Amino acid sequence: MTNKYSGTQYETNQVHYVRKRITFADIGTVVSLGWTPEGSTVIRGGVHIETAFNAGAKTLDIGFRNAPGGETDDPNAFATVLTLAAVGVIPTDEMASTTPVRLTKGAEITCSPVSVAATAGSAVVWMEFIVDNDGTVGS
Repeated sequence: MTNKYSGTQYETNQVHYVRKRITFADIGTVVSLGWTPEGSTVIRGGVHIETAFNAGAKTLDIGFRNAPGGETDDPNAFATVLTLAAVGVIPTDEMASTTPVRLTKGAEITCSPVSVAATAGSAVVWMEFIVDNDGTVGS
């Protein structure tokens, strides 16, 4: 079950993820991939470009917002200016930075595609996270 402050969480130890298909129609918007649950740790992600975006700068940022744990919204926390110009899988490029990857109260994962006058382009954006199944949130 997913709601504003609680992402999907399975009871077994496995990697969880949120994902969203984007197209050229999403250019200039902030797209929600979904919510991570309390105590989750973001570990990796990226974008799989299925149809290259065909105009302008053609880039994508991935980050988070609305974290009730007090983390400051960061629209490019996990990826900054990933190219959408060619078909393929592009991994996140900011995972080794000082960005908080442990979202103490969860957060809404977002992406922001940028292009100028694109008339084609589609991709799947995803972020993977692990959850606190051993009950050590805040430890």
